[in-house]
Parts: sequence; structure tokens; C-alpha cells
Amino acid sequence: MQYLVSVIFDKDSLATEDEQAAIDVFNDRLVAEGYWVFAGGLGAPSSATVIDNRGGEAMFTDGPFLESKEYLAGFWITEATDLDVALKLAAEGSKACNRKVEVRPFL
Repeated sequence: MQYLVSVIFDKDSLATEDEQAAIDVFNDRLVAEGYWVFAGGLGAPSSATVIDNRGGEAMFTDGPFLESKEYLAGFWITEATDLDVALKLAAEGSKACNRKVEVRPFL
């Protein structure tokens, strides 16, 4: 099963050199052990554009959809045999990036 591991952060700063090095080591491990599907970091919320086309005409708005102290800074998509394995990997990812993470299964 695949799991989304969302990286939650509360500042507009990028990973430090040490954090990025730890993330790279963690990513290499995910690949080597067959857990890797995809991962990526995201720009700051101020770089977001919200698009609403529910009314048939697309409306574009600058900035994040939700104002919040915390935001999605990046994510991993992992392939794990069960939730326990996914949670263990997520805990290691949290340590590597020095941020909180949230784990959710794909449906």
C-alpha cells in the first residue's frame, strides 16, 4: 500500500545543510530498500496560487488557500506492507528533516 508522508513546518525557511544531508541519506535508504515512490519539497505558501473553477469560470487567487501557522513543506510517497512499517519510516523521515510529519494512506 502507498502512504503520503506530509512534512509540516511553521517557518518560511528551507532545510539547513545538515537537514538536507540527512534527508538525502534517508531518501537513499528508501530507494535501496524498495520503499521509495516519490518525494518533493514545496515552495513557501506565499508562492501558491489557488484556482476555483467550480462555477465554470476559473478564478485565480494569489497566496495560500488557508491561512495557517503550519503548512505543507514537502512530502514523501512510500510503498509499505502495512501502516506499522509506514509509521516507522515516517518517524525516521521526521528525524531526518527535523519537522513534524503526518501519515495518510492512499485509497
